[in-house]
Formats: sequence, C-alpha cells, structure tokens
Amino acid sequence: MSRRVYLDHNASTPMHPEVLAAMLPFFGEVYGNPSSVHAFGRAARDAVDDARGRIARFLAVRPDEIVFTSGGTESDNFGVKGLALARGSGHVITSRIEHHAVLRTCEALEHQGFGVTYLPVDDQGRLDPDDVKRALRADTVAISVMHANSETGTIQPVGEIGAIAREHGVPLHVDAVQTFGKIPIDVEAMGIDLLSFSGHKIYGPKGAAGLYVRRGTKMVAVQHGGEHERRRRAGTENVPGIVGLAAAVEVRGREMHAEAERLSALRDRLWEGMRARIPESRLNAARVARLPGTANVVFRHVESESIVLGLDLKGVAVSAGSACTSGNVEPSYVLVAMGVPVDWAMGAVRFSLGRDTTAEDIDYVVEAIAPIVEKLRRASPGRAPAATATA
Repeated sequence: MSRRVYLDHNASTPMHPEVLAAMLPFFGEVYGNPSSVHAFGRAARDAVDDARGRIARFLAVRPDEIVFTSGGTESDNFGVKGLALARGSGHVITSRIEHHAVLRTCEALEHQGFGVTYLPVDDQGRLDPDDVKRALRADTVAISVMHANSETGTIQPVGEIGAIAREHGVPLHVDAVQTFGKIPIDVEAMGIDLLSFSGHKIYGPKGAAGLYVRRGTKMVAVQHGGEHERRRRAGTENVPGIVGLAAAVEVRGREMHAEAERLSALRDRLWEGMRARIPESRLNAARVARLPGTANVVFRHVESESIVLGLDLKGVAVSAGSACTSGNVEPSYVLVAMGVPVDWAMGAVRFSLGRDTTAEDIDYVVEAIAPIVEKLRRASPGRAPAATATA
C-alpha cells in the first residue's frame, strides 16, 4: 500500500496535537471530581468552567447557556425531548433528512402522544422555509432542523427558518454537529434557541459535546441524578473531554476561515477529476451551498460498498453515507428524500476532506477510483456506461 488517504472527516477527525496536549494533565495529576469542594475537586471545576467560558466566547453566548453532554446524539435527544416534554404535549416540526438522533427522538415522542411533521426537501436536499411556515400549528412546541447534512453537505436556510420560529414564538433547535467550527454560526442572528455540537468532528475527543440553550428557554432534563450542569444534565463531568473540546474550539477559531477556503478548492478539484474520468457519475447537491469539505458523488450501476472496499485496498478511507447508518444495504434515506433514482443512489460515496488533506491526496484518489468503478461495471453484464458525467 503506497499511500494512506483519510477522506471520512464527517464521520470523525484525528485529534489535533494541541488538543491532546491540553487533555493529558487531566488523565494524570488533575483527577479530582469537579463536584468536590477540596483543592483536587476545585482544580477540576476550574478547568470545566474555563472550558465553558471559552466555548461560550466562540459562540458569542453566555457561559451558563452551555451544557456539556456525551455526544451529538445526546445533545440532539436533550434538545428535542427537553423542549417537547417541558410542554407536556403538542406538535414538533422536523425534516425527513435529519440525523437519526433527531428522527428517532421524534419517533419516540410520537409514541408518547406528540404529533410530528416530517417536511420534505428538494432535489438538492434543501428545506423550504415556506414549508416550515405552513406546517406550524397552534400547538407546535418545537422546530428541529440540521444546519448541514452529514451526507451531502447541503447547508439549510436556518436563518430564514429561525425568523419564522421567532415570529410565531416557537423555539428552534439546530443540529450543528457537522457545521460547528467549520462555518460561521451566529445564534442570535439566525434565531437559534438550542444548538447541538460535538468534539470529534472538529479534531477534538470523542465523548465530549455540548448543547447551547438560550437563557429563558423552557426545558426539562432527560437524564436525572445529581445537581450537575445546573440540574440540566446529571452525571460527573468528563473533565479531560471537556478540556479537549474547548481546546479544539480554540484551534477552530484560528483556522476555520482559511481552511474552509482551502477545502472548498480541494473538494471541487476532486469532483472535476472524477467527472473527467468516470462516465455516469453525478455530484449531489451541486447547485446549493455545501460544507467546504464534503462531496457526495453517485456512480450509476455500481454498489457504493464495493467502491468503499476497493478504495480501502488502495489505502483510501471514504464512506457510503453517514457513519451511523453503515452496514445498511438500502439506499440512503437522505438521497431517497431528494428523489435520487435507486440505480444511482445505491452507488453513493461520501468524500469528506479535512485539515491534513492535500492536493496530492486528491489526485491520488481520482487516479485510484476510476479503474475501480470501471472494473465493477464490467462485472455487471448489460450495464455499459454512457459517455458523460453530470452535476
């Protein structure tokens, strides 16, 4: 294997060296429980409070509006359930392409008597704010939409949806796990009341995440126990993880804008290279704003899993969709919602670039994937490809 190329950063990222360095003392000499009143505990509490303050500054919010959690899934569960259950009953609005952390939370709420509207998206994976407005009811208690889709990278019109939510007095939860630290987020301007984010998508540790909760938002805890996190989320804080999360946020504050520009150029280079070499390939969500480092490409008459495995043998890591749906032989529910035909959707591959991705990596991937797709198509009788690729 001559080269190793990691293009699955939407699933998880390698930890930044600064993050690891910041965390190491909290695996050793600083080991107290942050709820303890002695010096050992106060040292841990100071670290948690400092991390909370740094993350709050990054989002331009108050420190007491940051709640630490164990991951994006818990943040989404807390955000949606916490809003709905605080009101006891009512109606929730979301979309058909949300992460399963939101979709299955909404399904759980339906079993508890809540009504849920799952809004469609267009062929670019974009939600229409007017559909949100039309879905509102007198008993709507929450709206939950993702900032950007993890598979296609489509960025949703959250600001427009936030304006509608504010106009009607409905709290808005945004799953920003794929955008936090990658593109700018202004919770005030965008009308966001709750925002989920996670460390391992931004070169921080797994198991450390958070939920921004606007002061005054009516919520109930969904995990019970002690007095932690102002009684909003019980459980001893993951001090090393929280310190690492804050360190990752600091790094993103320095690097985010320059990296977004660089990754956008590399992402486009990747697609142009594949389009020139591979007939009947198509870039999903090509006509809307996308995450800088995300390209979702479908190859007709080829199974995505075979491409993923073929690239893996060449040292290239990509995915067939969200890491949370890996192993599913059905076409992506996101692409189905976008109206992508099944014979295309079954050949979807997600390429997600990161801070260490180089132009040489991109060129290597382009050269590696073309013969893999050609070989797989030759093994499929009667499926001769056309001569063009589309976007």
